[in-house]
Amino acid sequence: MSAVRLHRVAVLVLEGAKPLDVGIPAQVFTTRASMPYEVRVCGAAPGLVTGGDGLSYHVAHGLEALEWAEIVFVPGYRFPDREDPPPAVVAALLAAHERGARLAAISTGAFALAATGLLDGRRATTHWHYTRALAERHPLVKVDENVLFVDEGSVLTSAGAASGIDLCLHILRGDLGVAASNHAARRLVAAPYRSGGQAQYVPRSVPEPLGERFAATREWALHRLAEPLTLDALARHAGVSARTFSRRFVEDTGYTPMQWVMRARIDTARELLERSERSVEQIADDVGLGTGANLRLHFQRILGTTPSDYRRTFTKGE
Repeated sequence: MSAVRLHRVAVLVLEGAKPLDVGIPAQVFTTRASMPYEVRVCGAAPGLVTGGDGLSYHVAHGLEALEWAEIVFVPGYRFPDREDPPPAVVAALLAAHERGARLAAISTGAFALAATGLLDGRRATTHWHYTRALAERHPLVKVDENVLFVDEGSVLTSAGAASGIDLCLHILRGDLGVAASNHAARRLVAAPYRSGGQAQYVPRSVPEPLGERFAATREWALHRLAEPLTLDALARHAGVSARTFSRRFVEDTGYTPMQWVMRARIDTARELLERSERSVEQIADDVGLGTGANLRLHFQRILGTTPSDYRRTFTKGE
């Protein structure tokens, strides 16, 4: 009886690597009877790699592991927006991709993949705290801040650390099938598939203003979300024309006034779902969206999940 061929996985640990991000692929793909994978943890060179959050890693392999691997995971690391990884690391990632390896980033590991140019023109994601920085540093990347992971075939990216589990299970589903993925999920005590995207975990969907213009009007609107709020009403409160208000508001927030109002209503609905037992219909009325169907529609569009699923997620164990 012939031996089962092992899929070769390299976990590339960069300076400042985050512990959870390193541990997730190393644990998910570690060799066992149910998992035909072999994992090698590597760095820019063998030896000690200074990690983030007070931990360091002693890796047995250098970049030669990328020549061996069929899948290369790049865990997230600290301060990814300050500088690109060393040129030798970028070159090794490019060479691995050219040989046919899949490159998979967890969280801010997406910055390392972006530095290779392989994400140019493609969708990608990263931790929500860094999505704007990724878009600014690599403007050719189509950054999607609302998803848990993105599969572009030979390059894959995921959001925060826990989304690395989602990405690993997704890869398992493709490699070995649903049964193997579900078995791994049970072993990890993780959901086989999570609904919604990472937008639901962002503290507020209302963008932070870049300036203080119209701060009083924004505050005024936040106390009147249950009432009809029109562009004319907002502009009238601000004491400018609707056209001027719209233009300056976009400059301040990146959103039109009515987009901002909608996101403020969704944020208030989130708080009510978390902290009250009011029904979806009652909450929809409380925040000025009228009906539960309307709330569900906009909740799904903005947060990528339903009010009911959101409530279950954020009230577990209470």
